[in-house]
Amino acid sequence: MVYVLLAEGFEEVEALTPVDLLRRAGVETRLVGVTGATVCGARGINVVTDLSMDEVDLAKADMLVLPGGMPGTTNLYADKRVTDAVRTMADAGKYVAAICAAPSIILGGMGLLEGKKATCYPGMEDGMTGATPVKANAVTDGKIITGCGVGGALDFACELITALCGKAKADEIAESVVHHVYG
Repeated sequence: MVYVLLAEGFEEVEALTPVDLLRRAGVETRLVGVTGATVCGARGINVVTDLSMDEVDLAKADMLVLPGGMPGTTNLYADKRVTDAVRTMADAGKYVAAICAAPSIILGGMGLLEGKKATCYPGMEDGMTGATPVKANAVTDGKIITGCGVGGALDFACELITALCGKAKADEIAESVVHHVYG
C-alpha cells in the first residue's frame, strides 16, 4: 500500500503523476487528505481524497509519498500526524518518498537525509541537512526516494515503481505512457 499525503497547496503534477503510474503498475495507492476530504492544490485543482490522515494504517503501508508545492509542503511539515508517520516509516525501514520542496523541508528538516544522496527543487539544497545533493530528476538511496519537481515527476514515479515492483515493471509502465527517457 502506498499513501500519497495531500495538504492544501500541494503540487498537483507531483502528487497525481505518481498515483497514476503506481496504479497502472497495479500498486494499491491511496490519496490521503491531511487537511480535509477535498484538498485544493497549488494551481487551484480540487482533489477528492480516498481517506483521511486519521484513517491511515501504517502497518499496511509500504511507502509514503510527500508531494511538493507551496504552501502544501509547509502544511504537511506543520502537521504532527505527518511527521510522526514519516518517522514511523523511516524507523521501520519502509520507503519514504518526497519531491520538490519536500525533501528539503520535510526530510531534511527531520534529519532523515543524513549520509544520503538526494535531490530536490533547485535552490533548496541547503535544507537537505547532511545529504549529498545530486542534480537528477529522481534519486533512490536505500529506502529514501527523492525527486526534483514537476519536470521530474515521471522519473520520480518510475523510481517508486522500481522500488516496489522492479525495474522491468517500471520500464513497462514508462513505455506505456511514452516516457522513453527513463532509465
